Amino acid sequence: MTDFKDLAQMRRSHRKFTEEEIDAEEVRLILRAALMSPTSKGQRAWQFVVVDNKTDMEKIADAKDLGSQFLKDAPLAIVVLGDPVENDCWVEDGSIAAISMQYQAEDLGLGSCWIQMRGRGLTDGTSADDVIRGILDIPENLCVLCVLAIGHKADERKPQNEDKLKWERVHIDKFTHPRPLPEGGGGSLY
Repeated sequence: MTDFKDLAQMRRSHRKFTEEEIDAEEVRLILRAALMSPTSKGQRAWQFVVVDNKTDMEKIADAKDLGSQFLKDAPLAIVVLGDPVENDCWVEDGSIAAISMQYQAEDLGLGSCWIQMRGRGLTDGTSADDVIRGILDIPENLCVLCVLAIGHKADERKPQNEDKLKWERVHIDKFTHPRPLPEGGGGSLY
């Protein structure tokens, strides 16, 4: 990508991946993006578990009832963790790290998809957090925010359509007085 504007437009969620493995340097760059992401009070309290073991990935995909089965076909998963006692902004910090990894993956030509795990689980009442903690030997103090599925794209997604951006959801000064932003983003917001 030549600039962030294009990167943001091109990044789409991908749930279909080829069988090609991800190069170790690409994994390092993806994790580097997470480790450089901003955090509350500079705590950098998140933790990440990189998983490429197919058996474990299949078990993680089954940690909740819906929306995670495609992980079984991804070559790589990155589990994003936080400690709610150590950091009251663990969800926010983990989310920033996760999207940083997704943008880095896109910049490398890889596809990714966020799989929500926090607050999710199985119909029998078992939380996805407990399932994943058991699979990966995660300490009790850490909670699972999400799992990123990452791999070489097996499908093509069109870039975000600029004409479908919901500018009406952007408000200037006060929520009760929305004003449209100027065309092309130039000029004053007023």
